[in-house]
Amino acid sequence: MKNCISKPINRVDAPAKISGKAKYIGDIHFENQLFAKTVRSARAKAKIVSIKTPTLPDDYYIIDKNDIPGINRMRTVVSDHPIFAEDEVNYIGQPILLVVGPEREKIYEIVSQIKIKYKDEAAIYNLEEAEVKKAVFTEYSYSKGEPKATFQHAERIIEDEYRTGRQEHIYLEPQGITGDYKDGCMYIYGSLQCPFYIEGAIQDVLGWDSDRIRIIQSTTGGAFGGKEEFPSLMACQVAVASIKTKRPVKMIYDRDEDIICSTKRHPSIVRYKAGLNKNNEVVALDIDIKFDAGAYSELSPVVLQRGMFSATGVYNFPNLKVRGRNFMTNNVPSGAFRGFGAPQTIFSTEMLMHNIAVKLGTNPLDYKIRHLLKRGYPTCTSGKIRDEVKLPEIIEKVEKMSWYRRKIGKHKKFKGVGLSLFLHGCGFTGKGEATIKGKIILKKNGDTVTLKVSSVEMGQGAETCLRKIVAHTLSLPMKKVICETIDTGLIPNSGPTVASRTIMIVGGLLRQASLELKDRWNDANEIEISKTYKHPDFLSWDDDKFEGDAYPTYSWGTNVAEIEIDPVTYEIDVKKITAVYDVGVPIDEKTLEGQIQGGIVQGIGWATIEVMNSPKGKLTQHNLTDYKIPTSMDVPEIECEFIENPYEFGPFGAKCAGELPFVGAPPAVAAAVSNAMSVPIRNIPITPEYLMELDKHED
Repeated sequence: MKNCISKPINRVDAPAKISGKAKYIGDIHFENQLFAKTVRSARAKAKIVSIKTPTLPDDYYIIDKNDIPGINRMRTVVSDHPIFAEDEVNYIGQPILLVVGPEREKIYEIVSQIKIKYKDEAAIYNLEEAEVKKAVFTEYSYSKGEPKATFQHAERIIEDEYRTGRQEHIYLEPQGITGDYKDGCMYIYGSLQCPFYIEGAIQDVLGWDSDRIRIIQSTTGGAFGGKEEFPSLMACQVAVASIKTKRPVKMIYDRDEDIICSTKRHPSIVRYKAGLNKNNEVVALDIDIKFDAGAYSELSPVVLQRGMFSATGVYNFPNLKVRGRNFMTNNVPSGAFRGFGAPQTIFSTEMLMHNIAVKLGTNPLDYKIRHLLKRGYPTCTSGKIRDEVKLPEIIEKVEKMSWYRRKIGKHKKFKGVGLSLFLHGCGFTGKGEATIKGKIILKKNGDTVTLKVSSVEMGQGAETCLRKIVAHTLSLPMKKVICETIDTGLIPNSGPTVASRTIMIVGGLLRQASLELKDRWNDANEIEISKTYKHPDFLSWDDDKFEGDAYPTYSWGTNVAEIEIDPVTYEIDVKKITAVYDVGVPIDEKTLEGQIQGGIVQGIGWATIEVMNSPKGKLTQHNLTDYKIPTSMDVPEIECEFIENPYEFGPFGAKCAGELPFVGAPPAVAAAVSNAMSVPIRNIPITPEYLMELDKHED
């Protein structure tokens, strides 16, 4: 237990019905609170020559790098992002200082009077420039088999390149954080995914021990990865502001500011060289993956790793060479986003296999089936597929549901059908889970049980599913199982709410603790049980060689997309998605169906209309007028079913699920467009302009 006493935020636990009582950070009033507005860089890359600020009225403050007592860097995988800019800026929107005060209008007036003089420097704006200038943050590689020798003896070699674009999260609730320095302790309240990430970042910036820091989650209106690392930056800023002003400081972005400065999905370029044997099977594959990390490295190394370990998708390529690089550009930093690097490479590999099949005059599904992974096969990193792979059953089911084979043979121009096969590695990559050693606590008090975990509810249904695991194990009604407030002073660190790990890892620990509590139920009125995660003994991973079991298990899926294209405007209308998934055993099918539908629609958006360009480092689409996302009118018919395939170490056999549905929709839609237009699709988003140009070239 920490020394600081938590302030309540009127959290509502497990309401029986929708009541409107939940409090988001914008709804919570702090006594004597001040507001903060960020002054940001207007240059992509420049030296800061001078900053001129106006005379401040009483009770208004400037907060900048000089107010940081500890390290002026945000702690994350690579702690390179300054909390406040020092002598230079490296992207448009980089925070330079805060203006803090009691009246928002006055703050905005002060901000407008601040004059910053820059000396512009040569910037890098895209992956092509970054590669020429060798602006590499991180570079990794691994191999399997004998790719060099196999290429030398290949009957045929095919080379190709695929590109994916930047994507904005558009969570319903923008970023928002409040810092409150009180009685020698720092309290941080906000919309967030990873409370202990923020705790660590605050420790570095203030130079304090964790027992003086409390991170408390308010009701969070969506995240999708966008509130994984980014809130740490805001939290550090309001923390130093609260210490300087000795009052609570609240900072909530409006939508435009949120889009301009928050992290995005990594744009990518993936290049392939495929070696085919005399049966036209891919027996050797060389993959070169390039991600645009933006101005700072941050989480990009681990995003790239997942992209690399997902690059072969559901296929067994016996001879393989994979190279991955994160490049520095003077764009807004890229970061965590649903799928975490895997969607870029799985899209590219799925379309490679589709396009090869079409070039060979073969049904794409038949061609893919010839290359499928099976139980006992090696993974791309020379680990082992230990669990049953039910892809044949999944494919059979989706074919019956969608009539895929019948439809692909009868397509007409501007109307098509496409199929994707995909997987997602469950939990953290490599030794991640073993390093975290996630801990949970289950506490009985009379006939009520409280879960103490750091897995947050952000709209995905985590609380419902975790409570259900405990309630079912103990044969208790759901109302007798409650979740402790997400407050680092009250809960253990069971790891961040990322990597589709909540149900399989944290839920698995809760299941173990519940079974023990069940045996001890009558021993005492109060019982507390804690469990710490331990990787199954049979898993091994070499982080230096990228060799072994990158993930303990995988979830699998297939999507069939049916689309129509307007022959005049070339706009894509996705009519239906048929989906079948293996997520082990669904814990709460209705909650999972919501995740599936949301992930599919988000994937369709990335594949078709979510255009985000950054010429000269400045986002063209920086508000919801310019940046288009699917509306309710764009949601297709979605038919979804599950194949049960219990995972031994998951609660009731559950595996990962949250990120899987996003991965499959983009390549399925792209394959359907390819089918409709009889052209290879290599880039997403598939804009009308891109499609029109392809059709013109084909004609």
